[in-house]
Amino acid sequence: MTLLTDTLNSLWQVVAIGLLFGAGLPALFALGLRSLAAGSADGSDAPTLVGKIGATVCFAIIVVAVASGILLLTEDFLSSTFGIKVF
Repeated sequence: MTLLTDTLNSLWQVVAIGLLFGAGLPALFALGLRSLAAGSADGSDAPTLVGKIGATVCFAIIVVAVASGILLLTEDFLSSTFGIKVF
């Protein structure tokens, strides 16, 4: 019984992370692009200040997630080659 509960516990964690990074980051990117396009109801193509701030926040989260993923994947290489302890 403990094998089944351990397997199910690991399974939901993998599914949650897969959904977050597999669909969450592209959805956040789309939200950032939509934020740039929103607010231009007056007919102009220029984004509003709120749209720029929203897009900047969305894109910053994406950059941090991608950089963290790259550093996590190269953690052993960085620590053994250069002595840099990232995490």
